[in-house]
Amino acid sequence: MSKTESFIRNRQVWSNLAVKDVERTRKFYTDLGFRPNGDHKSEQLASFLVGENEFVVHFFDEEIFELHSAGDAANLTKGSEIMFTIGATSREEVHTWVEQVNQAGGSIFSEPAVIENNWYGCGFADPDGHKWNVFYNGK
Repeated sequence: MSKTESFIRNRQVWSNLAVKDVERTRKFYTDLGFRPNGDHKSEQLASFLVGENEFVVHFFDEEIFELHSAGDAANLTKGSEIMFTIGATSREEVHTWVEQVNQAGGSIFSEPAVIENNWYGCGFADPDGHKWNVFYNGK
């Protein structure tokens, strides 16, 4: 194993995304049941732990994000920067996500449907346009 492989294997990876309104983002993901990452109550950052491995998703105020990145944040009205996928345990759970996203102020860009024979899922976007899939494998 190379030294680099050793470093990567022992490191946590997290995402950093830009948002226009941190408080709106905090409310949206809290309403969906995402678990806050500690006591990050900053006006510049909303942070959540996702999944059983506690993947960290940081949502930075767009100005702060751009200040510490290599340029402008992605224009999500023209495409996607990344798409996260959440595993569901049933078709019913996929539909529950749709209901909760709509209630929390997000949008559904792909209604629940069968995908590739065994998969069932949907796609949603948060108020800033960050995209997520919710998939259930019906094998």
